[in-house]
Amino acid sequence: MPFCEKKCPYCDFYSVSYCRDTARLYTDAVIRNIKAYRGNAEIDTIYFGGGTPSILPVEFITSILQAVNENYIVNEAEITIEINPKTVNTKKLLQLRKMGVNRVSIGVQSCVDSELEALGRIHNYDEARKTVLSAYKAGFKNISCDLMLGVIGQTVDSLIYSINQLCKLPISHVSAYMLKIEENTEFNKQNIIDSLPCEDLVSDMYLLMVENLEENGFSQYEISNFSKIGFESKHNLKYWECKEYIGIGPSSHSYFNGKRTAVPNSLQDFIELDRQTEIVTEENPGSFEEIAMLQLRLKEGLCLTKFNNKLDSIMNKAIPFEKMGLLTISDNTIALTAKGFLVSNAIIGGLLL
Repeated sequence: MPFCEKKCPYCDFYSVSYCRDTARLYTDAVIRNIKAYRGNAEIDTIYFGGGTPSILPVEFITSILQAVNENYIVNEAEITIEINPKTVNTKKLLQLRKMGVNRVSIGVQSCVDSELEALGRIHNYDEARKTVLSAYKAGFKNISCDLMLGVIGQTVDSLIYSINQLCKLPISHVSAYMLKIEENTEFNKQNIIDSLPCEDLVSDMYLLMVENLEENGFSQYEISNFSKIGFESKHNLKYWECKEYIGIGPSSHSYFNGKRTAVPNSLQDFIELDRQTEIVTEENPGSFEEIAMLQLRLKEGLCLTKFNNKLDSIMNKAIPFEKMGLLTISDNTIALTAKGFLVSNAIIGGLLL
């Protein structure tokens, strides 16, 4: 859902300013594409990502969900919508829950107002806190909050404060991301990188965050994701487990019918065409290297039992990393530690190249 009230200066996702008339046309195009993919596929997760999906009127989201139910086998699906606290109220949350949405992902980012202001967010923490409480009262028992590390002005103390505030709320999941300055963003133009906490400090923050969240009952199951037992994101796990999914909308990606495809960043084309343009980015995905790269992002790691031809080579390469405390080796399974997650790209490259 490529609509936002205001684009955050650190965001490089494709998005445009919200306009109700355009959003109506967009919704119609989404429904056309849902029908175009129809078949015997069994759907068990639906994810409204963005942009800011929660900026859309409830009736637009309802129409999309109805189209999915009419054209697919939907089996007790996890249905998630990303929410900006400034774009919902109690009534809207009640309506979303009533229509079948059962998981919300709320973009809190920080519980310190000066950090939110530095990030260019349009909400303050009190608004985010009230949104979480309203979602819980509306019947949402699966609530995720985003947290950002390494933002301007952030300290170890302010990060711990944010974690403690989040853990007081009735949430079941935390997605924690390190701020990265992307090339085509306002932050890059402002050369804001010189104002950010240094890399060593951010690394310390990450390890402290992992420890603190786990002490509060949020187990790490992926590099950036933590949950209470049974509340892991079923949808996002599909990416890391190399399972198929359909992406709809400009800038979306799919892994479907054995190919990976991408849709160009053009809202106008998406609205005007009968079916979205799909550019094949990978003809034969699912190689060992790809599976290994994705599964090593997970806390449970990569089991090599099914890859006997790779077992000895990978295990031999893993031993030095184990001695450094960057991964563990057990029962033909390699799993990165929290310290290893900080340098995951280097480790994965070292194991696979």
